Amino acid sequence: MSKIAPCLWFKNEAEEAAKFYVSLLPDSRIVKIQHNGPDSPAGKAGSVLVVNFTLAGQEFMALNGNSQFEPNHAVSFKIDCVDQAETDRLWDKLSSNGGSTLQCGWLRDRYGFSWQIVPSGFIELIGGPDSAGRERAMQAMMKMEKLDIATLQKAYDGS
Repeated sequence: MSKIAPCLWFKNEAEEAAKFYVSLLPDSRIVKIQHNGPDSPAGKAGSVLVVNFTLAGQEFMALNGNSQFEPNHAVSFKIDCVDQAETDRLWDKLSSNGGSTLQCGWLRDRYGFSWQIVPSGFIELIGGPDSAGRERAMQAMMKMEKLDIATLQKAYDGS
């Protein structure tokens, strides 16, 4: 059990969102669904109040608060991808059905939460030993929405 777990606030989509998120990554599952007892400000008796789930081994809690607090970019979730294929798959899934793509590998999912989808090798390119290569890779990244590691590598290499 994690000592710290993010709590994601939803109007009433906590269970739907948790099921969607756990479908995306290995080592993910719904742990527990807690329902409202009597009617409350959070919802009717029997409706879902809290969903505890793990996402790639990290614990999360999704809460149906029945009033909307909008997520913003002050908090985002970074996924380190093993390759471009995983980057592409997660990018497509998380940005679909009402999500939106942003600059530099960021997107917002259909629930309004921000994600950074990062292909393997990216951090090494923008932190590599060649300062001119780092700058070229950064400039290439600034023109991208979804990160493309092959294009970033070519920019770093100067080719």
